[in-house]
Amino acid sequence: MSTVITEYRDEIAILRLNNGVSNPINLNLVEDLSASLTAINKEAHGMMLCGGNKFFSIGLDLPELLKLGRSEMSSFWEKFNHLCLELFTAPFPTVCALSGHAVAGGNILALTSDYRYATSEKKKIGLNELKLGVPVPYLADMMLRHTIGDRYATHMMYSSEFIPFSDAKAIGLIDEIYPPEKLEAPAIEKLSQMTGFYNQAFSDIKANKVEDIKRKYENNYKYKNEIFLDCWFSDPVQKILIEASQKF
Repeated sequence: MSTVITEYRDEIAILRLNNGVSNPINLNLVEDLSASLTAINKEAHGMMLCGGNKFFSIGLDLPELLKLGRSEMSSFWEKFNHLCLELFTAPFPTVCALSGHAVAGGNILALTSDYRYATSEKKKIGLNELKLGVPVPYLADMMLRHTIGDRYATHMMYSSEFIPFSDAKAIGLIDEIYPPEKLEAPAIEKLSQMTGFYNQAFSDIKANKVEDIKRKYENNYKYKNEIFLDCWFSDPVQKILIEASQKF
């Protein structure tokens, strides 16, 4: 069974993460989401990315990923980051609808969208990589600074804390907040409004928006990935990650 469910509302594609209650990010999810994105590229004029009501995504699937050797983890890490770049540079408007917690890798997936709409329930978002002993991924670091500015982004990454959606809205990480039962309708409405514009014009504007980050990532990702992996496989960090994996 696929870990991603695809639906359509006219020209809007809805991709729903479907990898259990917490939607952990593992190889199956990365490959399914990448395949779904490729499929909708042929016919969608907009996309909404959704997760579960408890978790949009809890982040990396630590119990599974800690079983991988360096070569396998390197392959997974490259695929995950390439997927994030594909989502970030998609040529149509995108909205992420967050009805559940979006933490660590879940926060990173949410960053790939043009807009983030969130529930008014007490859910959180954030990047806790520093607490785990690994750097925030290079692409995610750039997307976060691009979205909320250097000062707020630096504080988020240095604090390594999860913050309520209401606080995230105050710094521009979340665009709109709605009651849970009304969350998806405004996101679809936003996308429908934007698909009324000439698609090529939108694609060109978005290409201008993402080109600097895309170029930097493509030039540096191999080197940056090795830095991440060096940290991941260090003995002190492995101990932290193993302890963290027991909470899954």
